[in-house]
Amino acid sequence: MAKRQDAPIRRKSRPVAEGFWDRPLLLNLLADVLFLGSILVFVYASVMTVVRLPLFPLKQVIVAVPLKQVTLAQIEYAAQSSLTGNFFTVNLDGVRSAFEKLPWVRKTSVRRRWPDGIELAIEEHVAAARWHNSDDEARLVNDQGEIFAASLPADQPPLPLFGGPEGSSALMLARYREFTELLTPLGRVTRSVMLSARQAWQLRLDDGLVLELGRDQAKHPLHERLQRFTGIYREVQKRAKSSIAAIDMRYPNGFALRLGRGETGLNPEVQGTANHGKGNT
Repeated sequence: MAKRQDAPIRRKSRPVAEGFWDRPLLLNLLADVLFLGSILVFVYASVMTVVRLPLFPLKQVIVAVPLKQVTLAQIEYAAQSSLTGNFFTVNLDGVRSAFEKLPWVRKTSVRRRWPDGIELAIEEHVAAARWHNSDDEARLVNDQGEIFAASLPADQPPLPLFGGPEGSSALMLARYREFTELLTPLGRVTRSVMLSARQAWQLRLDDGLVLELGRDQAKHPLHERLQRFTGIYREVQKRAKSSIAAIDMRYPNGFALRLGRGETGLNPEVQGTANHGKGNT
């Protein structure tokens, strides 16, 4: 009996997966990206090469606004230390920072000026007062109430002296302006304004008189005390036997006097006025 032979088993062949290199669309896309990238790199390298060539040197520094305190020597020094590179590569932020370190410079803006210049717009500090410093360092208060380090020129008119806690300069400038307006009827000028750590105010006038105002209070604000002082000062001067060193206005309904050194005595009428009221610090 003949043996039956098994028929061979045929398996279906699977399609061969296409590789990256067998995909024309992806290859074309990659080629386009590489080509574009090479163009960008070439353009960047070309631009950087051109701007670094000694074809665009900086030749001038233009100061847009006339200056009163900053000197030509200071401008030249700051320019030499900060102007590196050419018209395109100079670091404008570095230039601005260098000029703002100068003593009288409050703010500086910098821009390029074609074809070979840098233009500076410098805002100078405007000194409004001197600042009392325990370290004997020359500091001033500008008209914005900001403290800055600088020395006054020899021809500068006298400025008032401020002294107070850290961060109080803006408040002191505002109060000084208020005090100046209130003292105008007397023709007196405030030479110094001091603010203690307890927020008590003291003024020294141009005739040497010390005026104690104390702390500002809702019931007895400073402007009322100063108005009361302007109302009685001339009369007190007439009635006092001697010069007055200080007047204490920290009383709600009166004041106290301190005579000059080596001088004693008050007229009876002044003595009675001075002792009126209770102390109010």
